[in-house]
Amino acid sequence: MLPAPLAAAVTRTRGAGLAARVGIALGVAVAVCFCTGLISHWIQHPPGWFAWPVHPVWLYRVTQGAHVISGVVAIPLVLVKLWAVYPRLFARPLLGNPLRLLERGSIALLVGAILFQLVTGLFNTAQFYPWKFFFTTTHYAMAYVAAGALLVHLAVKLPVVRAALARPEDDRSAPAVAPAHSAASTSKMTAGQPIARRALLTAAGIGAAVAALSVAGQTIPYLRWLAILSPRSGQGPQGVPVNRTAAAAGVSDRARAADYRLTVDIGGDRREFTRADLEALPQVTADLPIACVEGWSAAARWTGVRLRDLLATVGPYPDRDVRFESLETGGIYRTSILPARHVHAPDTLVALRLNGEDLVLDHGYPCRLIAPNRPGVLQTKWLSRIEVLA
Repeated sequence: MLPAPLAAAVTRTRGAGLAARVGIALGVAVAVCFCTGLISHWIQHPPGWFAWPVHPVWLYRVTQGAHVISGVVAIPLVLVKLWAVYPRLFARPLLGNPLRLLERGSIALLVGAILFQLVTGLFNTAQFYPWKFFFTTTHYAMAYVAAGALLVHLAVKLPVVRAALARPEDDRSAPAVAPAHSAASTSKMTAGQPIARRALLTAAGIGAAVAALSVAGQTIPYLRWLAILSPRSGQGPQGVPVNRTAAAAGVSDRARAADYRLTVDIGGDRREFTRADLEALPQVTADLPIACVEGWSAAARWTGVRLRDLLATVGPYPDRDVRFESLETGGIYRTSILPARHVHAPDTLVALRLNGEDLVLDHGYPCRLIAPNRPGVLQTKWLSRIEVLA
């Protein structure tokens, strides 16, 4: 049990002032995470109205990195926020009038949704899925639940937040619980109270900064040495990390088979290419980052056949989206659709080499798609077929 002066100081530190100030930082982190999460989902599952640009090539690297970093930053902020307000969660009456009922319901929904998003998102960065539901669609749906509950909560609590922020940060109002102690202890505790609150706010800020730095190195090369908690360090075969190996995809034998062919189909006009055929075509080199939904990214130099040049060897390109199929026989990402605007890009390649070397098997040998400003999960590896859609 804490000494009475310290217990009173802790009680005084909790409350609307601390909750409001931490809540602002948490709200910013959640807003960034929500908006960048929508972008990531729409790129992978684009609605008809959505158009993601081809350039700059680093844009998705930034938005997805910001998504993961802001989500990780929110974790210590949520813990401090809950610590500041949790005694009030059990205040009587538990329900009360309709306004209080709305407030209680929004808080319960908000806390549950935020914790669900943070936990599942963190597990996704490590590619650890101890659940049965499909992460992508569930995470996307729950983002709207969390955002809606947050808006309701803000609408209900806005007067309280404004009043708390209007008071000085070192407000010396009477403690909610005043244990019996001497006048000298009272004076000492009261004098020390503002420092305790500022210290906790400082600790929350430091915790958020440390959390950010612990994963930011996945995206920011200069911070790689600080990325102690990131699942991907930026290292891997040919200088690029690997999410899914050829062995895990079950393509090792087919990718190395002597009879391997890449089929290219444009409206029924079809041609098959061996790896040697692709190497005989004009080669182009492009510096493009590979960026994955888990938040990691890496700069790389890719060499291969420009996609539009490859299509031109088969027939006239009708300015339509193009589907890519992998040698994989299962999985929702064995195919991807490349929008026509990306097909036209001069740096969209059927890549054969990475950082000056032939692709290793885990990076997509014998050939793979690499296009600017796209998630890694859509940069199909171990290509077997390219088809222009009707």
